[in-house]
Amino acid sequence: MNLDEFKGLIDQEFGDHLEHATPGNVREFLDRMQLNVLGPQLKGRIVLQENASSYEEVVKDFFAKVLEFPREEALMLLWLLAFDLVFSAIEVQHAEKFKTLFRELEE
Repeated sequence: MNLDEFKGLIDQEFGDHLEHATPGNVREFLDRMQLNVLGPQLKGRIVLQENASSYEEVVKDFFAKVLEFPREEALMLLWLLAFDLVFSAIEVQHAEKFKTLFRELEE
């Protein structure tokens, strides 16, 4: 998938300015993207050969490897990661807000 196709997919899914993006539909979209991109490549058994001993090492390795990707591929991957992280944080904020509201109703 090239960058123009990626932009078109994002626009189709969420609108020109992401006006239809919500934590729920972003999660569904990211799950579909992972299945469509990784799904065809995953055949048979998956063997993990991870030498990292901490999350910090995993993250450092990921970002170092992304620097080696072609520009468009790196841009799309980093955009998807940022999109995921931001909407995950929004989902946590919403959960906390509702938790507070429901706590007040219970009291």
